[in-house]
Amino acid sequence: MPEWVKSNFSTLNTQGITMSTPTPHSEAHQPDAVEGVVSVMPIVLPLAGAVLMFLLAFIAIYMA
Repeated sequence: MPEWVKSNFSTLNTQGITMSTPTPHSEAHQPDAVEGVVSVMPIVLPLAGAVLMFLLAFIAIYMA
């Protein structure tokens, strides 16, 4: 092995560090925007559909 490789390996300290040890997450994540909207969708979708149908009917009557 080249000398620079031996010197780099000798300075590594990997004792106690494994890939299977998870690191604890202390930060609290922000609430998801989609999860906040999902609870009101059963109310909002029919109302939006009714408004859209009314507008389309109004346009059809106005154009006729």
